[in-house]
Amino acid sequence: MTVTVVTLRETAPAERRVALTPEIAKKLKGLGATVRIETGAGDAAAFPDALYKDAEIATDVIHGADVVLTVQPPSDAQITQLRPGTVLIGMLQAHASPERVKLLCDGLITSFAMELLPRTTRAQSMDVLSSQAGMAGYKAVLMAALAAPKFFPMLTTAAGTIRPSKVLIIGAGVAGLQAIATARRLGAQVEGFDVRPEVKEQIESLGAKFLDLGVSAAGSGGYARALTPEEQAEQQKRLGEHVRNIDVIVTTAAIPGRRAPRIITTAMVEGMKPGAVIVDLPAETGGNCELTVAGETVVRNGVSVIGPVNLPSQGAIHASEMYARNLFNFLSLMLKDGALKLDWNDELIAKSCLTHDGEIRHEATRTALAAKV
Repeated sequence: MTVTVVTLRETAPAERRVALTPEIAKKLKGLGATVRIETGAGDAAAFPDALYKDAEIATDVIHGADVVLTVQPPSDAQITQLRPGTVLIGMLQAHASPERVKLLCDGLITSFAMELLPRTTRAQSMDVLSSQAGMAGYKAVLMAALAAPKFFPMLTTAAGTIRPSKVLIIGAGVAGLQAIATARRLGAQVEGFDVRPEVKEQIESLGAKFLDLGVSAAGSGGYARALTPEEQAEQQKRLGEHVRNIDVIVTTAAIPGRRAPRIITTAMVEGMKPGAVIVDLPAETGGNCELTVAGETVVRNGVSVIGPVNLPSQGAIHASEMYARNLFNFLSLMLKDGALKLDWNDELIAKSCLTHDGEIRHEATRTALAAKV
C-alpha cells in the first residue's frame, strides 16, 4: 500500500518556512510515496504550488495522511483531524504545551519531535537544530549591523579613519559560529565567548579572538553544564568589565526544551556605551539578557536590546531547503520498499519519538510534563 506523505500550511504567526520543498517532493515520489501539499503551503517560502510537479495540491490533504510533515507544531484542530496511527514529524515543542501532547496521545498519533533527535555523527544530516541555527546566527548579525549606529568594518575616508566595531558573540554552537563568521565577513573586530574551552579552536579558526574569562563548564552531548553560583558570579563580574567597550553583542546560548541561561545582567547593559546593541537570539525561551522581551526592542541608557522572534523564518528559502532535507533523511529511515516500517531498535527513531500508542515515549518529556500537573 502506497504511503501518503502530507505537508500542511503552517499556522504559527509569521512562520514563512515550509516542511517540504519541490526537490524533496520529487525524492519522496521516487521512493514510492504519494505526496500531497496543502494549497499555498510553500507560498511564503517562495515555493508556489506550480513548482510542486511531483505532488498533489489540494485544500484538504490531512484526511487519509499516513505521514504529516510540519515545521512548527500543527494546530489543535489539525491534530484532532489526524487518524489514529498517523506519523507526525516536526519541531513539536512538547515543553511548551502539555495540552498538545495530550491531544497527540488521545488521538493515538505517533509523533517525532525533531528537536529531540540524538546529536550523533549519524544524525547530522537530520539535525534540524543545527540547520536552522545557522540561518538564525546569520540573520542575527545582519540585524545587529542594521541597528548599530556604526560601520562594522574599518574604513579609510577623506574625513578620516573609521575604527571597526567591536563585536562579541556569546555562545559558540552552530548559531554562534555562523554569527562569528558573518560578523567577520562584514569586517568587524570579533570575539567569541563560550564556557566550553574545547570550542576555542573553532572560534579562532574563523578569525575571531577567544574571550577567556577563566570559567570552564564543559558538559556532555555538546552542551555546557550548568554553572555553580560561584562560577556564575565570577563569569558575570569579568564579563561585565569586558562589555563596557563592546559595540555589539549577539547572544546565542540556548538549551533545547529549557529556559535560556541568563548571562547579560541589567547592570552589564547599564555599563555599556550608549549606542551599543544587543541581539538576544534565544529571546523566545527567555533570553540570555535580563532586559530582553521577545519580539520587542528595549532601550536602557542608550543601549538597544533586541529580542528577535523566529529568525530562521526570515531566510525562508534556504531554511526550508535545509529543513526539508533533514526531514527527508529522517523519514528515509522509515520508508522501506514503499511501506512505512518503524524500527524501534534504531536509536534515532526511538529517542526522537514523542508519543506512540497513546503514551509519551520520550522519558525526559514525560517527567517534565508530569511535574507541571
